[in-house]
Amino acid sequence: MDYLYFFANASLTLRAIEHLQQMTHLQGSIMTVVHKIDGWILKIKLRQPITSGQQVNFRAFMNELGISYQPEMRLQMVFWSLETGQSPIDVMRRYQVAVVSHGSPEPKDIEAFRQQFTRGLGYCPETLA
Repeated sequence: MDYLYFFANASLTLRAIEHLQQMTHLQGSIMTVVHKIDGWILKIKLRQPITSGQQVNFRAFMNELGISYQPEMRLQMVFWSLETGQSPIDVMRRYQVAVVSHGSPEPKDIEAFRQQFTRGLGYCPETLA
């Protein structure tokens, strides 16, 4: 089962990822983090089904931080390309999108992206806060 959520900034994205990594029933799930100019997209692909109670708790937590997201065709192609084993760098070049992490995201990767992006701009946009 796949879940897609949109987050307004990096802090909310990090909070969601850290929480999801602590949930033992989600171990082995594939998470993809994409940065867009207006926010962050987190796709969670569960390897195993979860109970209805776990699903209710999962969705409640995710809806507190972000909103459910329906990707446009270009992002659907990004996710499909990554799932078929194409390298994130090739996908970024082809679709002109920032794939920050694919697989098991590390908070330090998101922090590094945020710092590097901010350093290049010379200021911190709201989405990177």
